[in-house]
Amino acid sequence: MGRSNAKLLQGTLDMLILKALMHGKMHGYGVARRIQQLAREALTVEEGSLYPALQRLALQGWIKAEWGVSENNQRARYYNLTRTGRKQLEAEEANWDRLSTAVARVLRSA
Repeated sequence: MGRSNAKLLQGTLDMLILKALMHGKMHGYGVARRIQQLAREALTVEEGSLYPALQRLALQGWIKAEWGVSENNQRARYYNLTRTGRKQLEAEEANWDRLSTAVARVLRSA
């Protein structure tokens, strides 16, 4: 029996992208792979969700984008977390902790 991959809500995807970029810049495919690796393959970020989210985060000023050359010598857009993005990630993580604790309480109730 195969393992199913969870779907991500928009706000959750934004938080995961910010988290993936914590340790330096990477291109879109690298961001998707990093999230998948950190989730131990339980999450898959679809291209149709990833690139609009990257654009949205850049418009918010939470990440910045610049053109570069990838490992296989292709022109690629690289994304980097901004100072504002780091602050936003901290706020998102705190909110996620509160939300996940509340949901767990409800699920554990009789």
